[in-house]
Amino acid sequence: MTQFIEAVLAFPTVLFTFLLLVVLGYWLIAVFGGIEFDGDGTGATGFTGWAAGLGLGGIPVAVVVSLLVVIAWFVSLVGGVLFSGLSALIAVLIAALLCAWVLTRLVVLFLRRVIPKERVPSRADFVGRTCVIRTGRVGENFGQAEVTSSDGSSALVQVRQTGDDVFAAGSTALIFAYDSPGEFFWVMPYAAELDPDRPI
Repeated sequence: MTQFIEAVLAFPTVLFTFLLLVVLGYWLIAVFGGIEFDGDGTGATGFTGWAAGLGLGGIPVAVVVSLLVVIAWFVSLVGGVLFSGLSALIAVLIAALLCAWVLTRLVVLFLRRVIPKERVPSRADFVGRTCVIRTGRVGENFGQAEVTSSDGSSALVQVRQTGDDVFAAGSTALIFAYDSPGEFFWVMPYAAELDPDRPI
């Protein structure tokens, strides 16, 4: 045990020992609810930019930093035990940093493939949904409707029609397309009997 402590506190391992204690402390606090884990990969802009610059972006920064510290600590510990002399230990330090980056990058690449990316909602998600007309009429240049998304939230959107159909306020219409340049939805009359999700 004494030899292990001496190795941990010897150069170059000692450079990473303090960082390792900080990482362990962070995860202990996170596990017991003292820190809100940033699961979506966002965080301080400087850290995320730094990680992305090293090819380590796409997963939470806390995970990246933890991997770097643990790998560098372990490699420097093994190298410090196997080699002696200042020049050799400096080489061990450089090797520890390089190994930490390479192995962390491999883990990050693996995690990017196995962790599904969170889908970003878009206005195109409303296409195919019904909406409730909220204006007295809907024409080629005017109209608003309320549409409900899959999560239950509703939004007031701009709608237009291509024909001469009459849409009264409170009537139901079907969204069949989205016009990106105009930022509005095309609607058509809704036939309830053609709705595959209607109650039987």
